[in-house]
Amino acid sequence: MKFKDYYKTLGVERDASEQDIKKAYRKLARKNHPDLNKASDAHEKMLEINEANDVLGDKEKKLAYDTLAQRRDAGQDEFTPPPNWADGFEFSGRSANGADSGNQQDYSSFFEELFGASKRNRGGSFRQSAADDFHREPTRGADHHSKITIPLEDSFTGSMRELTLRSPEYDSDGQAVLRERTLQVSIPKGVYAGQQIRLAKQGSKGMSDGSMGDLYLEVGFIPHPVYRPEGRDLYVALPLAPWELMLGAVIKVPTPAGVVEVTIPANSPIGKTMRLRGRGIPSKEPGDQFIILEVALPPADSDKARAAYTKMAEELPFNPRSYLGV
Repeated sequence: MKFKDYYKTLGVERDASEQDIKKAYRKLARKNHPDLNKASDAHEKMLEINEANDVLGDKEKKLAYDTLAQRRDAGQDEFTPPPNWADGFEFSGRSANGADSGNQQDYSSFFEELFGASKRNRGGSFRQSAADDFHREPTRGADHHSKITIPLEDSFTGSMRELTLRSPEYDSDGQAVLRERTLQVSIPKGVYAGQQIRLAKQGSKGMSDGSMGDLYLEVGFIPHPVYRPEGRDLYVALPLAPWELMLGAVIKVPTPAGVVEVTIPANSPIGKTMRLRGRGIPSKEPGDQFIILEVALPPADSDKARAAYTKMAEELPFNPRSYLGV
């Protein structure tokens, strides 16, 4: 994944103030907005500017981005974030400068990998000053968003988990500090990657006695040794011996609900996909489980094994590269 230098995008230094960032964004927005700039790449540039502003213009995301950027080697374009680095990092629902982030459906994969789809600027409310509260109508607090990574098994059975969330805050001197809080979270049966779990009234406090916002936890899965989830479907690579693949066989296959027997047709090609309906992640309409057939070759690590392979080579003339014309 290519690293995005948001400071370079906005043309500001890494120690730029909030006002400097806001000024740079507005200047670039006026120059590159597609309504004013008819260049063919104006729309793409505007999306990049909006994305950079959504991160650097938000104190919470800026702190997370700066923390991650410190782990990157200088001048390295390709960058892989540490696994689950953002788990439990809690974000509120609005940029600090309140800027419009434009068409957020086109944010880069870099942004999505770092913050998740739920971290985009959602335009919630934020506190101006204590004096404002006296004159304002009750206003609901901003929603918060975080990302959690759980075992895939939790989606099969449901579970109760204790989560520690870290929320970046700024003290009276403007220094960034992390506040931690611990919550008991019920993981519902049937949850899938990308789904959000809503915790009512766990977001920001409202203004003028307004109700509290909610907390949304975006779910991700720890890589599983057997299953690869896609939505509510599961994929399993099934190794077969050459004779099982060619002659057919009845094979035991694991599923979340237990082991089942599957008939492999004779002369099945490598890569063939077979479906077990309703054997995926459970729900009112459960997902399916897909089996991808692979071949596992016995090692030629004995005289007997080598003799068997030699006999196959002699009695089964076969050119696996014939389609290449060689």
